[in-house]
Amino acid sequence: MAEPGFQEPEFTATGVRIERSLRSLTRAGQVKIKDGRLELLTSYGREIDSAPLGAVHASKPWFAGRDRARATVNGTRYVLTLGRLEDPSGSGETTGEAAVRRFLEAVRSGRGGDARG
Repeated sequence: MAEPGFQEPEFTATGVRIERSLRSLTRAGQVKIKDGRLELLTSYGREIDSAPLGAVHASKPWFAGRDRARATVNGTRYVLTLGRLEDPSGSGETTGEAAVRRFLEAVRSGRGGDARG
């Protein structure tokens, strides 16, 4: 149960390219963080993988483009190329590097401060 005043991190990105082992699983998928879980979804909303944030490892690969993040979910490594980021404040959308930063921060705060685990 969350402490009073503590808000679960929420994150939603659409138009995400999700790859596993150099194979593209979807070019317009979704990444959602809600209720302490990370979900990777196809463009049709079918679940690719999901796990509690405590079991997710996320990082920014040093060799990749600014719009890419790496996530390990249930022992499977994924490369995420983040597209549009839905901004819950209603101030518009964010793309690329800022979306990766927000994704990593959401995972980090959901894990209690450590995105890499």
